[in-house]
Amino acid sequence: MTKTYTIGQVAKNLGIPSSTLRYYDKLNLFPKLQKSGSGIRYFTSEDVDTIRVIECLKKANLSIKEIQYFTKFVAEGDASIPQRRQLFYKVRQNFIEELHQMQQTLDVLDFKCRYYDQAIEDGTEKHVQKSMPLSEVLPESSIK
Repeated sequence: MTKTYTIGQVAKNLGIPSSTLRYYDKLNLFPKLQKSGSGIRYFTSEDVDTIRVIECLKKANLSIKEIQYFTKFVAEGDASIPQRRQLFYKVRQNFIEELHQMQQTLDVLDFKCRYYDQAIEDGTEKHVQKSMPLSEVLPESSIK
């Protein structure tokens, strides 16, 4: 017999409000979710994994509509494996680009921390402006 979990157990374990899980269910994001005659939801490990993937896709900036699109493919079974694979490669590429932009932002923030540390040490930023141009971190050639 497959082990099942209540909505409260899943919510607590994953740190997701029960209301969010009910919302996901309302959107049919759990194609195989079991319910009792009185409507009590019973989540399997497979459902929990689905929630983890949904949360991952949300963090990768997919909209709920895009996530519904994905779960529709999942419900179709093996015939949709190529489409699901393509979706994940696309999401991955977008995430890599976003990560690159975030790294550039972090580089500028780190630079400005060093810049102001030096300005405080010098008691002025006159010399720092000349000795530490931002173009060291963010070349003008990166302006688009």
